[in-house]
Amino acid sequence: MELTSWLALAAICVMGAISPGPSLALIIRNTVQGGQGHGVATALGHGLGVGIYALITALGLAILITQTPLLFDLIRYGGAAFLAWLGIKALLARPAGGEAGNEEGHPPRGRQGAFEGFMVAFLNPQLAIFFIALFSQFVHADTGWREGGIMMLTAGGIDALWYVLVALVLSRGPVLAWLKAKSTVIDKVSGLVLLGLALKVVI
Repeated sequence: MELTSWLALAAICVMGAISPGPSLALIIRNTVQGGQGHGVATALGHGLGVGIYALITALGLAILITQTPLLFDLIRYGGAAFLAWLGIKALLARPAGGEAGNEEGHPPRGRQGAFEGFMVAFLNPQLAIFFIALFSQFVHADTGWREGGIMMLTAGGIDALWYVLVALVLSRGPVLAWLKAKSTVIDKVSGLVLLGLALKVVI
C-alpha cells in the first residue's frame, strides 16, 4: 500500500474512531466504575474487535456477511442483545465507591473489560458496512494477507489508541473524582443510550 493511500485510510479511521456511540459510553462507564486499568482493557478489546472486522473486510468476507441475510441478521440481533444487556447492567449498577479504581482488588476486571469492548465492536454489523464502503477504495482483486494486515493494524490500532487516550484522561485526578461523584447519572445515561442503540439496531 502506498503512503498516500495509507494516510487517507488512517485519516478516515481516525474520524470513525472519534465519532461518539456505544463504544464511548462503554469506555466512560468502565473507566468510572473500574478505574484506569479497566478502561484501558476495554479500549484494547474494542480495538481488537475493530481490527478483526477490518481484516475480514479486506479479505472480502464482510461482503459475504452483508449478502447473506440470515448470517447478517444473526450478527445484528446478537449485537442488539449484547448492547441491551450492557444497558440493563448499567441501569442496575451501584454507584462507584472509593475502591472502584483499586485494580489490585479486582483482577478479573481487565478480562471483563476487554471482553465487553471486543463484543461491542465485533457484534456491530454496521462496522462491516462502514469498512466495505471505506475499503472499496483500497482493496483490489489481488489484495492479500499483507495488505489486509496493514488495514487491520491501522483500523484497530487507531481505534485502540483513541479509546486508551480517553480512558487515561478520564482516570486522572479531579476528572475521575468528578466522574465518580456523577457515576449514578453516567450509568443511567449510558444505560439509556445503549438500550436506545440496541432498539435502533433491531428496528
